[in-house]
Amino acid sequence: MKETKYKVEVDSLTKYFGSLHVLDNISFQVRNGEFICVVGPTGCGKTTFLNLLTRIYQPTRGDLYIDGQSANPKKHNIAFVFQEPSSIPWMTVEKNLRFGMEIKKLPKAEIDGRVERIIKLLGLQDFRDSYPHQLSVSSEQRIIIGRAFAMNPDLLLMDEPYGQMDVKLRFYLEDEVIRLWQELGSTVVFITHNIEEAVYLAQRILIMSNKPTTIKEEVSVDLPRPRDVADPRFIEIRKHVTDQIKWW
Repeated sequence: MKETKYKVEVDSLTKYFGSLHVLDNISFQVRNGEFICVVGPTGCGKTTFLNLLTRIYQPTRGDLYIDGQSANPKKHNIAFVFQEPSSIPWMTVEKNLRFGMEIKKLPKAEIDGRVERIIKLLGLQDFRDSYPHQLSVSSEQRIIIGRAFAMNPDLLLMDEPYGQMDVKLRFYLEDEVIRLWQELGSTVVFITHNIEEAVYLAQRILIMSNKPTTIKEEVSVDLPRPRDVADPRFIEIRKHVTDQIKWW
């Protein structure tokens, strides 16, 4: 175990698939309770990075650490929110929220307390006995987000969770995530293709290059919350990140 002041530390992470060089010597740190967004060109390896963090893949070289220990899903409480709907359709809202904690065999009193807090924070009091198919798309995604935060994860990974939603729903759910993050103090790594979303959410943005992927730049987003997309400084940061990515 290495000593560190960081929640997550990525050290010289390199990944090959055969002769395909995907990640190249990536190093960065995430502070406890920090909200970072990762952006980059399509196909640059953002999802590969998540799969290395969860040990679906093993690094070719380098490593990833959580609280100073090599990342291990059996030891570390890592939670996910994906783009695709992942609520359990035959369970009510409340049972969906309880599910992960019951799998972890947490004490019933602790589960009850966390579920009530999440239901209240997300405004789901009137829907606790409803099933996912009875809810709007945004409400269903709120269940998934709430279920992840309810785990009190060491690390919450969010991979394009709003990719298929319209702009109004995105802003609504982005505000929900910020509220939960501020209230619960989780550490969040949020992957997105949407640069405006990254500037709206993040304390820091990591810009990834094309393959073989490196961290091209780290951008601090020191804007007050709630953020105003029309603020000249917001627009300036968004333009800078866009210029660095070179989508074309």
